Amino acid sequence: MPNKYFKPHEAFDLNPHSYDVGIFTGLKSGYEDNLFIKKLFTLPEQEYPAFYQYHLNYYLRKEPQGEQEFFTFVWQVVLRRINFLDHKNPFNSSHALDMEILEKLTGFQKYLRSIDMWNTQKTLPEIIADQHAEIRKQQSEIDRLKEKLKKATTLEKEGYINIRAGRLHTFYDLIHQLQDIKLADGIELLYPADQIIWRRMICKFFREKNNEPINFNTMHRYFPADKKNIGKKYKEIDEKDKLLKIVSAKKRS
Repeated sequence: MPNKYFKPHEAFDLNPHSYDVGIFTGLKSGYEDNLFIKKLFTLPEQEYPAFYQYHLNYYLRKEPQGEQEFFTFVWQVVLRRINFLDHKNPFNSSHALDMEILEKLTGFQKYLRSIDMWNTQKTLPEIIADQHAEIRKQQSEIDRLKEKLKKATTLEKEGYINIRAGRLHTFYDLIHQLQDIKLADGIELLYPADQIIWRRMICKFFREKNNEPINFNTMHRYFPADKKNIGKKYKEIDEKDKLLKIVSAKKRS
């Protein structure tokens, strides 16, 4: 059977790719498995993925839908060689070399297991057990996410605080005053990281008149991003809307 899986060393090529399979005179038909193993034996473990991918790409150029077939062929080549070495007489003269090759093959087999998308080496009970384990894992993750969602939505209830018609700017003035309140130690009571947080809070939890949403962008005139650089569009609250004043309580005895 002619080789079709592995990129061969072209006959008499003086500059072959380091992963090409074969010898100087080429790749003799029927010896591709032996020469694949021989090439593998010369490679460090970190090159296994590149070596495998190199020959897979060669095969896929001829068989674009053949990834599973390629994997199965390589798996069988390695498995047969492992089984052969396992059954050899341990007292033969090549035993030390056999053990070295076996270690190399089992290392490559471990890599193949890591990329096996088709459960090639597993029995049906093993596949079912893995599927059940994956289902349990997914169910556990679903339960965790449900609990997280429940906690996240506890405060996300419908309903707003309605501001009396025509008194929106009075409310803005109270928010401005809240930002200026300082306690006895001279430090502000409230200090948000950014003015935009006030805008978000007002739009999220308050409504004007008959449940009408408050325009987030219009509010920018009254709550600029930077209080120290209010910009030309900043608008002061009219005096007629400053109806209330927040003052410090008298010290209690």
